[in-house]
Parts: sequence; structure tokens; C-alpha cells
Amino acid sequence: MEHNVFTRFCDLAYDKAGIYLREGKEALVATRVAKRVKALGLDGERAYLEYLEKDATGDELVAFLDAVTTNYTFFFREPEHFDIQAQLMKRWAAQGPRPYRIWCAASSTGEEPYAIAMTAREAVGEDVDLRILATDLSTRVLATARAGVYGADRLEKASKEVVRKYFKRAPDNARGERVYSVTPEVREHLVFKRLNLSKPPFPMKGPFDLVFCRNVMMYFDLTVRQRLVNDIERLMGPESVLFIGRSETLGGLKTNLVALSAATYCWPDNPLLEGGRIGGK
Repeated sequence: MEHNVFTRFCDLAYDKAGIYLREGKEALVATRVAKRVKALGLDGERAYLEYLEKDATGDELVAFLDAVTTNYTFFFREPEHFDIQAQLMKRWAAQGPRPYRIWCAASSTGEEPYAIAMTAREAVGEDVDLRILATDLSTRVLATARAGVYGADRLEKASKEVVRKYFKRAPDNARGERVYSVTPEVREHLVFKRLNLSKPPFPMKGPFDLVFCRNVMMYFDLTVRQRLVNDIERLMGPESVLFIGRSETLGGLKTNLVALSAATYCWPDNPLLEGGRIGGK
């Protein structure tokens, strides 16, 4: 890929979504762009760039951003965070009935917010007053999330009991693979919305008890991460907890949040810091 073409793709990704494509990613971008060139029947990378820049609908921008990022995930990825969620919700429930409000900031194809809902129901009970806002930039992955239908490979980390309670067998897909559908009882806790995390302030008022913002900040530079964390802080209450990806860090950012456990943050005066170990077995 010509350097100036690569640079224009990088600028587009950053300006529209805050996605920082570093130098050295030319081969990756070329490979991903080639798939879109073929799908659209265009004559090369420059033709695709022009098509992308002239697309008034924004649909191809979504396809481009999907292509240069990774949306693959599965249920109960980084399971220690769901263990911590369960511990926190049990501790809060012991203080009396209350509503729970959770934001899953980068919901991708839906496995994460559905797993959050399942964890909450297991921890607090089926009558839990739970609302989960699940957001993503991509309309394509949000459509998959709303459908709530997944191949068996996405459920490999879920326990047999969770699969039995919260999934129903659906007809096999076109490749003859087993497919499962999330039950309506779990779906009713979720609201899916499109949101660009690189463009705060966000329209929500909060506060959210838990914020899952995992495996998305890796695509942002320091400036975009700082804006994002600033607005997450605005949406956190005194006892709220933030989860980020295990490969991510808040290092280099101006924040008052402190580590509660691995890739888990809260305010420094959160009583959880004095209330015993969180995340332990």
C-alpha cells in the first residue's frame, strides 16, 4: 500500500472514530481493505478510498472500521471480571433491594453485555432490577447483538448450567453448526444504542454502578483515551467500578481512579478498598 494512501486511511479512521492506526500497520490495513475492494468490485485501494470519502450514507465507513478493528469475542471473556461483578452485586444486595444500572461501552456482537446480565441474575436473583446500556459504533455488530443468536464456539467458556438456563437451541446455521439463542428473560435487561466513544460528552446522565469499557482503548491514542476516561468518571457514582481490558492500562492518563483489582478501578474513597479482598477466591 502506498504510504500516502495508508495515511489517508489512518486520518479517516482517527477523525471519524478516534481509531489510531500506527505506523507499521500498512500490511494489516492493505489486507483488510482488499476484502472491501473485492466486495464492492472496485479497482484498487485508491478507488476504495475515494468511494469511502464520498459515501454520504456512512454505511461503508462502518464496514471500513469493522474491517480494520477486531470484533471477535465470546461469552465470559476475561472471566475474573465477571467473578468480581458477582461479588460486588452480592455485597450490594446484602444491604437491601436496589436497582442496578450498568454500561457496557464497547458491546461488539453482544456476548459481553449478555454475560453481564447472566452474571447479575446468578448473583442477585431472577427478579433483579437491572438495566444494561450496551453501546457500539458499528451498526453491523449491534444488529448481531440485538439478534442474540450465537454459534456454539462462542459459548465454550460458559458453564453448562448457564447454557441450560439462558440459551435455547436454535436451528443449525447454513454450515450445519450448532446455534443458540439468548432467552427473552436475559434480553429484557438490555438496550442497544450506537455510540462513538471518541466523541464525548455522551448523552447519558448516569450514574452507572458498573462500567465495562474493555478491549477498546487499545485502538485509541492518549488524547482520545483521556477524553473517554474523563466522561466515564462523570458517569460513575461514589461506589461505581470500572473494568478495562487486561491488556489495557490507565497509565499516562490524568485520573483520580485507583486500582481495585486487575484492570478494575474505583474512586479512592470507595469503601470496597477497606472492605476486604475483591476478586479473590
